[in-house]
Amino acid sequence: MAELQKFSFDTVFDADGGIAFQAPRPKRTFSAEEVEQIRRKAFAEGEQAAHASIAAQQQLALAGVAAACHQALPKLAEVAHEHRVTSARLSLACARAIAGAALDRFPEAPLQAALASLSQEIEAAPRLVVTAAPDLAERIQGVLSELAGAAGYAGAIQVKPDAGLPTHAFGLDFGDGQAAFDPEAAAARVTAALEEALAAEGLHAEPLIPGAQTEPEG
Repeated sequence: MAELQKFSFDTVFDADGGIAFQAPRPKRTFSAEEVEQIRRKAFAEGEQAAHASIAAQQQLALAGVAAACHQALPKLAEVAHEHRVTSARLSLACARAIAGAALDRFPEAPLQAALASLSQEIEAAPRLVVTAAPDLAERIQGVLSELAGAAGYAGAIQVKPDAGLPTHAFGLDFGDGQAAFDPEAAAARVTAALEEALAAEGLHAEPLIPGAQTEPEG
């Protein structure tokens, strides 16, 4: 059943017939100034409500963007790491190709650098024995005395071809010490050091966003 409401009179008269109380009646007519005030108030309330709705939508959209970025950043870190690894290995491959071409063009250059580096060690040695791969031994035979003289060595020099040495590899024996150069072994050491550095770095390289802090893995 509907709830019953107590009847009330809008107008109450006193004993003399005068109006003791009269409930305010809703206004049905408005002046132009009142209409303009009502319009402005309604417009302001609607504008405020619209701004509040837009702000809520913006916050919701930003939360969605933040969640998407949070999910995407680990994958981006993996992609960046793979890019670093690929770039490093490509650079190493290019360096090996350039180094190989340089050794083919100037095979005596590493020997010249070794003699210059060991000049103090070999200057007092009575004899210098150079062991090299057959092709390299043949190519340096004519310039070895000149290279040794430029390094300050004036003693006897002996060249021994060794078929067991890789191309461009050589060894130096100056009595009190020895030195050797093997481009393949050197390249292998560089490759191993690079792979070790990449493995140690993992996904902990510099952040993708400058100034951002990398979160530690759990």
